[in-house]
Amino acid sequence: MKVGIPREVKVKENRVSCTPGGVRMLTHAGHEVLVENEAGMGAGYPNEQYVEAGAKIVPTAADAWSADMVIKVKEPIAQEYEFLRPDLILFTYLHLAADKPLTEELAKKKVAGIAYETVQVGRRLPLLEPMSEIAGRMSSIVGAHFLSKAQGGKGVLLGGVPGVSPGKALIMGGGTAGINAGRVAAGIGAEVTILEVDLEKMRFLDITMHDHAHTLYSNEQNLLEALPSVDLIIGAVLLPGAKAPKLITRKMLEVMKPGTVFVDIAIDQGGCAETSRATTHEDPIYFEEDILHYCVANMPGAYARTATQALTNATSQYAAKIANLGVEEAMRQVPELRPGLNSFGGHITYQAVAEAHDMPYKAFDEIVG
Repeated sequence: MKVGIPREVKVKENRVSCTPGGVRMLTHAGHEVLVENEAGMGAGYPNEQYVEAGAKIVPTAADAWSADMVIKVKEPIAQEYEFLRPDLILFTYLHLAADKPLTEELAKKKVAGIAYETVQVGRRLPLLEPMSEIAGRMSSIVGAHFLSKAQGGKGVLLGGVPGVSPGKALIMGGGTAGINAGRVAAGIGAEVTILEVDLEKMRFLDITMHDHAHTLYSNEQNLLEALPSVDLIIGAVLLPGAKAPKLITRKMLEVMKPGTVFVDIAIDQGGCAETSRATTHEDPIYFEEDILHYCVANMPGAYARTATQALTNATSQYAAKIANLGVEEAMRQVPELRPGLNSFGGHITYQAVAEAHDMPYKAFDEIVG
């Protein structure tokens, strides 16, 4: 199979979908890998390293997209829609529940779209986890930064100093992103509370976080009582493949103190506040009701080399299986890939995505028989 690795075109997206090590795995299996010129430079991987791994450097995005399967980091944006076609396998983060135009385009072009974020092993999302870990840890770092008065925040040092109380961080969601956000915030010295609805997960958090963070059952009343005194809020809620629930209403912003910082990790899935809208690394923040919102839709792209390595570690084995077997056989033989299939043969094959856009849903088995 020909496997294409195009350069990412989203604003300030420096990650690349595969390291030279991942490419070597594919070429050793007999596949031809087409890497767009300087696709890896943002992550510190020059063309020469890909050539040494057996790849062919191609001059344009169109050349890379001409492959049988394209591996990306981020979902295609409008300028890439022209490359979508019926015989294409697209393996990337898709986040379709928050993007109706792309969902419609994948269906219209009959693309086999396999989303990293819905590949599932038991209750785990193994291809989403590494980016959730980075986004979670990063959220506390950027939150602490924007709390400074110079950046528009309250002027609160999240970790405090001797004789001065630390800042308060409220983390909505105790999954992979939430627990990583909590560990870093607690490591800085903040007073950390994690909101969660899963009692089993709260017991796990209580054990793993020891006395560094507290858990609180997530409901509207507890959230309303916490908001007036919090300095940093991190939205880390996740419904796999579906739109994020809007847990924070505009009205709730009015009870917060001006300069409170809200970091919305869930923005890739539409955001968990009514006031959330996607921003970029070039222009990351905005204010609503005097609350600083940081809603960058590709947070891990800021740490491109770490993120590229972590992503390749998770995705390369599955990319190789798809290339070895073809998409239909991979769906049959690799059960964890089945929920990853979001579009196929002109149909939406992930139910939460179909529901998000009021589009027809059709299971893979119904299509191929």
